[in-house]
Amino acid sequence: MELINKPMKGLLYIATFVMLFSCNKNETSRPVDLVYPQMGSAWSRWFYFSSACRPFGMVSLFPDTKIDGEWKSGYRYGVDTIRDFSHIHEWQLSGVAVMPVTFTDENRDSIFADWSSVFSHQTETVKPGYHSVLLERYQIKAELTATNRVGAHRYKFPENTKNGVVFQLSKQLGPAELIEGGFKQTTENEITGFMVNSPTMRRPKPTTVYFCARFSQPIKLIHLSTAHGISPSTEWKGENGNILVEFNENLDEPLLMKVAVSFTDEAGAAKNLETEMPGWDFNQVAQEADNHWNDMLSRIEIEGGTEQQQRRFYSDLYHAIMGRRIISDADGKYADLTGPEKIIRQLPLNEQGKPKFNMYNSDAFWGAQWTLNTLWQLVYPEVAQEFCNSFLEYYKNGGLIPRGPSGGNYTFVMTGASSTPFFVSTWQKGIRGFDINLAYAGLKKNHLPGGMMSKVGYEHSTTNGGGLEWYIQNGYVPYPLSDTIYGSHQDGAAITLENSYQDWCLAQLAKLLGKMDDYNTFIQQSDNFKNLFNPELGFMIPKDKSGNWKTPFDPLLYDNGFIEGNGAQYTWFVPHNLPALFELLGGADSAISRLNREFELTREFGFCNEHPEKEAFTGLKYVNDRRTWINYSNQPNSHAAFIFNHAGAPWLTQYWSRTVVDSVFSGLSPYLGYQGDEDQGLMGSLAVLMKMGIFQMSGGCGEDPLYELGSPLFDKVTIHLQSEFYQSPAFTITCNGNNSNSPFIQQATLNGQPLKTVWFKHSDINKGALISLKMGSKPNTTCFNK
Repeated sequence: MELINKPMKGLLYIATFVMLFSCNKNETSRPVDLVYPQMGSAWSRWFYFSSACRPFGMVSLFPDTKIDGEWKSGYRYGVDTIRDFSHIHEWQLSGVAVMPVTFTDENRDSIFADWSSVFSHQTETVKPGYHSVLLERYQIKAELTATNRVGAHRYKFPENTKNGVVFQLSKQLGPAELIEGGFKQTTENEITGFMVNSPTMRRPKPTTVYFCARFSQPIKLIHLSTAHGISPSTEWKGENGNILVEFNENLDEPLLMKVAVSFTDEAGAAKNLETEMPGWDFNQVAQEADNHWNDMLSRIEIEGGTEQQQRRFYSDLYHAIMGRRIISDADGKYADLTGPEKIIRQLPLNEQGKPKFNMYNSDAFWGAQWTLNTLWQLVYPEVAQEFCNSFLEYYKNGGLIPRGPSGGNYTFVMTGASSTPFFVSTWQKGIRGFDINLAYAGLKKNHLPGGMMSKVGYEHSTTNGGGLEWYIQNGYVPYPLSDTIYGSHQDGAAITLENSYQDWCLAQLAKLLGKMDDYNTFIQQSDNFKNLFNPELGFMIPKDKSGNWKTPFDPLLYDNGFIEGNGAQYTWFVPHNLPALFELLGGADSAISRLNREFELTREFGFCNEHPEKEAFTGLKYVNDRRTWINYSNQPNSHAAFIFNHAGAPWLTQYWSRTVVDSVFSGLSPYLGYQGDEDQGLMGSLAVLMKMGIFQMSGGCGEDPLYELGSPLFDKVTIHLQSEFYQSPAFTITCNGNNSNSPFIQQATLNGQPLKTVWFKHSDINKGALISLKMGSKPNTTCFNK
């Protein structure tokens, strides 16, 4: 594309396995029915896929086809063998894997060696809240659904067979080895038990998952398999053990099984079971799960676009509210593992005796300033508020606000203080149901030596890898910082840029709270990005301790001072002060020309640098060694298309944001999803925001936060706002003349008045905003004031 006015070209996909859907408008389907959970599941990470679960639910129940390791495990679409149905698919955690089986007296013992079964996608039904499949080896129809903390199973066994359910209490399961386990038969139709997740590089302490399983039929016998052999048993605790729970032959009705889980103890699991699923109505629970998902997804209503675009949109939104999960019990008890010993703590209760909020387990909020921050605070503000309260519990217990906790403990995943933009933007948008003074104290601690900024990824026992003291004293984090490896992502240039932005975010909160000394300190440090800019080469370049630029410097070299990116991509990482960056680059016009050229150079690679396998499905080239100028398969470059807005060329934001959506976020098959790590809603929420045509460059951390326009994909988008947090019932964007060849805004109004800039305020949304856009096939370079 030329700098200004060549019309947009569609990207040709050569996708042998792409699912084809009707191009007719579909404006009557329920959002839950449009979700395609198997999207991208051919490249699954342990927690990426989900089916039988609730939004943010502790239980995430589905078939595992690969169970070895964290990566490329869980439900892998291209693998035709089910290893188990497991209930815990969380950041660094697994647990309670079961498998219904049939057997004879002669082959019963061999079940323990291999209980897996081949299956076919032809006999499988997958939707949010429900999964069914035929296990071909046993001819068992298995159905799964869930409440927040209970997995519900319905198994239809064939006639004239011995029937049972295997419980895996040990051995590898996804990201952790189950190093110890146990069970006890407590009644004629109930067992309780536990399994211990081994420590991992990311989660340094063992973490126990407890369960209570109840059956609709009486237990006939329990067979225990250990290193000492196979024998009947009603209770056991130890290593390398699994059990087969046997039932009577020729069951007249399907076997129902309810499995509640907890991180506190077996009593907590039993209480979760009684609270959330006291009865046996599987269909009712499945319908409630379906309704729950539909209610959450229906908070955004879209009109227009093709059926495939609508299905992909709600599949993206599904991911945005699916991966980060509750770890507290229904009564508010939770396991605190931040100290040397596990402590069972109690969340505060409301007047009805219910927890005021939940505790959560999640991957990092690294990159969430452009994704989850905006989406959750607009559409799911109660969730944003709960996460803030949850993270403050970690602070009270362990002394730090986390950036990605696992099982009640810190993981120190990624770098910086990624929770700071989340807290600040939540508060700035009027979501204030948490203690802001306590939050500020914790956030400030993270920005000082000894806090989160002092630690790089998975730096559990030291506070050296982040180089924070050097950053404060010298204005940058050197690369290399030390010969000692303290953790992952010890990349000084990226850390300097992240710290600068996060310091700016904290400065905004300090100013709001009247802490002007802190404001002056952090706002000054927010300019530290300038110390990495090499005016001769025109890039952000790592410096060593002597202040020397890294030589030779290759802007496309991955990592090497940068984190999951390169110097070309990170040079644009100044979301809080783009005018200063443009000045360094020679002015706004120079920045526009350069960034536009970088998008052009990356077009043939589909704006991604992941997955060589994608060539077979997209027709795009795979770039060796991740050498791309622009990358939308990870978070550091998520803002790139919207930089044009700030340089005075909004038509290029409109063009490139729509082009990226078409290229990266439009596929709908098991082989096309996010072309990289989706990271528990980070990329799903980015896709949703880009398709709605809204973005927040500074992460919503300024006073009365600004939003900006891109190029909405649909004719109409309505966000149904939550009355507890917003004065208006809805925020609506309409597009007249919108189609695949008309990405450019010709005219814009806000509540009937001309909108002369690409920006609008959070207060506009709060009071009730209707943005009306007229779209066209050619850029209107005078639509918005510069």
